[in-house]
Amino acid sequence: MSDRDDYAEVLDAVMERVRSHIGEGRVADYIPELANVDPDEFGFAVATVDGDLYSVGDHSRTRFSMQSITKVFTLALVMSRSGDSVWKRVHREPSGNSFNSLYQLEFESGVPRNPMINPGALIVTDQLLSDTGDAVGALGELLCAETGDPDLHTDNLVARSEDEHGDRNRSLAYLMSSFGNMRNPVPEVLDHYFRQCAITVSCEELARVGLLLARHGRRADGSQLLSRSDARRVMAVMLTCGTYDAAGEFAYRVGLPCKSGVGGGILAIVPGRCSVAAWGPGLDAKGNSVTAALALEAFTDITNCSVF
Repeated sequence: MSDRDDYAEVLDAVMERVRSHIGEGRVADYIPELANVDPDEFGFAVATVDGDLYSVGDHSRTRFSMQSITKVFTLALVMSRSGDSVWKRVHREPSGNSFNSLYQLEFESGVPRNPMINPGALIVTDQLLSDTGDAVGALGELLCAETGDPDLHTDNLVARSEDEHGDRNRSLAYLMSSFGNMRNPVPEVLDHYFRQCAITVSCEELARVGLLLARHGRRADGSQLLSRSDARRVMAVMLTCGTYDAAGEFAYRVGLPCKSGVGGGILAIVPGRCSVAAWGPGLDAKGNSVTAALALEAFTDITNCSVF
């Protein structure tokens, strides 16, 4: 993969592989605003470390809710500020349970399994709030800078919908607080968490943001947000924990560090080469996009760019 024609041909082949599956799966209707998204939309984009951008699909520039994909970037921000201290409050192991399991959190004394599931992400948001005073603002600044688009914003309707139907997340946060693993007031942490999940991006914008990791922690302006080793660690957590309780399946099928969100997006990283973003609103039983997963599997099949 070295020139424009190669990538154009690959993306055409990915589209051909996915086309008949567009619309499959079920939108995340437990967040009512997400239930209104058209399941027949699909987008796919690749951003290279050399500065090129390629996309395919009618909706590669349509913005969608990032949801859990934001967990990658809040973790990166916390690691850039607090170093390894966050790992005293959250583990790095796959959960083997639902991303919002109360049972597992109770059994493990309020310490979440990893930062890619909801309780772990709440801990990371709590830490980022302590570090910056404005967790969602810090995340928004990073995303705007890395995409070059100052217009990225939170969809307030989605954020309100999550807040109004967020009792499970409240339960997780208060349970962790009861074990002494929350530092800021729970309502404040939840407010930042809901608003960060409701930030919207397109596939093209998400692929650009992912270059932060593909470039081993180097930002678009050339500065270093993460050390190379910390960028590697973030990608390791993505690979083992980034697709809910289907990380093993993604490692087998895709073979790249991935992070999915119930908005239908999936971000994948080819270290040192490119960042890949796919979006299809219809989800499988695990909460991962059906068409985005198929597109990423096709991409690695065609390019042989798996990390394995």
